[in-house]
Amino acid sequence: MLTTCCSPSMPRHPARWPGCLILFLSLVAFASPAVASRGELDLTTSFVGLLAVVIFVLAYALVMAEEKIHMRKSKPVLVAAGIIWGLIGWVYVKAGIPAESEHAFRTTLLEFTELMLFLLVAMTYINAMDERRVFDALRAWMVRKGFSYRTLFWITGLLAFVISPVADNLTTALLMCAVVTKVAEGDKRFINLACINIVVAANAGGAFSPFGDITTLMVWQAGIIQFQEFFELLVPSFVNFIIPAVVMSAFIKNRVPASLEEDVPLKRGARRIILLFLVTVATAVGYHTLLHLPPVLGMMTGLGYLQFFGYYLRQSLPRSLERKRSLYTRRGDWKMLEQLGSVVPFDVFNRVARAEWDTLLFFYGVVMCVGGLGFMGYLGLLSDALYTGWNATWANVALGVISAVVDNIPVMFAVLTMEPDMSHGHWLLITLTAGVGGSLLSIGSAAGVALMGQARGNYTFMGHLRWSPVIALGYVASVLAHLWINAASFSTFG
Repeated sequence: MLTTCCSPSMPRHPARWPGCLILFLSLVAFASPAVASRGELDLTTSFVGLLAVVIFVLAYALVMAEEKIHMRKSKPVLVAAGIIWGLIGWVYVKAGIPAESEHAFRTTLLEFTELMLFLLVAMTYINAMDERRVFDALRAWMVRKGFSYRTLFWITGLLAFVISPVADNLTTALLMCAVVTKVAEGDKRFINLACINIVVAANAGGAFSPFGDITTLMVWQAGIIQFQEFFELLVPSFVNFIIPAVVMSAFIKNRVPASLEEDVPLKRGARRIILLFLVTVATAVGYHTLLHLPPVLGMMTGLGYLQFFGYYLRQSLPRSLERKRSLYTRRGDWKMLEQLGSVVPFDVFNRVARAEWDTLLFFYGVVMCVGGLGFMGYLGLLSDALYTGWNATWANVALGVISAVVDNIPVMFAVLTMEPDMSHGHWLLITLTAGVGGSLLSIGSAAGVALMGQARGNYTFMGHLRWSPVIALGYVASVLAHLWINAASFSTFG
């Protein structure tokens, strides 16, 4: 879900800074000035407009340098957003039309708010499942099975592809990586290959679901692609995963590591929370599809489901503890009795507090910065350069490659703000390429950046880069598969 984009816990790599600079300087230098801006005033050639671009680029440079300077990525983009909109407000006040800039800001803020609340509920559910040990139990089961390296490679990849459409690509990648590093501890070559496979699979799985990545969520919330239409990308996404996986698996020695004994029991209510999450997703889809209301309404209703269930867990905790205490006493299981003393009541708001607020605030800053630059007229220039000067197919494929260097959140938000006149097939194409393009580099997605931290020394930028040509084959094949399988959608507009 939630992320090819910005990793909740891991920093971005400085290598993205040149791509960000190239994108915005090329936007200013090569785009045609004839396109009208989205605001009342065209500021693209003004000092204020160029200053806003410089401020955004500098802010993004600080985001890229987070690993070196240890500054959370939300700080620079929050300040940049404030300065950019302050410059806009100043120009529009001087022009005597302050209501224009105020309306534009409120519109952009509303777009962010809907996405933020949606993500907040999803993050809360994922945190609740984590607290109930759902992911730990899955990891322990896989560790106990004693799979061969090649089998483990395929199981973790396939599970990453299947789980990421619901649990988001970042969470899925971290879970699968934990299994690989525990089972194959010390085998750097295998861990590197397995992590590459996990990153590709998680990003590919997230591309055909509104819940798999922030960019797909943005497209769904905008009403451009309906929930069921995302599944038209299932086969192209699978092609993106399977081709590199087949090639890489041939280079894995098929030996069997020693099995490890690990047993992680689920906490009370874990399965019911999973069920509630699925009901919440169904509620959001129903509100959007049947009632034509924003899906965030269904997600917030789902948060109410979790709050009611959390109330039930707290109220019934004393009875549950007493039953277990009696059972373990009869069995003489003193270890489990000791663990009962550390049981903490389930608290929904504690799960909300554990949502990655730095990511949400970073998301706000990026959306507001890009929205401000769009209001100044820069996205109109970029739209003309890409979708008028180029064929839409090549433009979307190129943006997918760019998303391996520049974060895919501003790329996708820019496309949505530009609103180019594209067919349904082309909107599906940019959704696919923005989602899977980040797999080309380890720094191209939240999953890749996070795994470089989790498997530090085993999964590296250069280790991923050596397999980039193979991953690029999957990228090209997925685009061709979409162009072939969904050919009819390229003549459908609307």
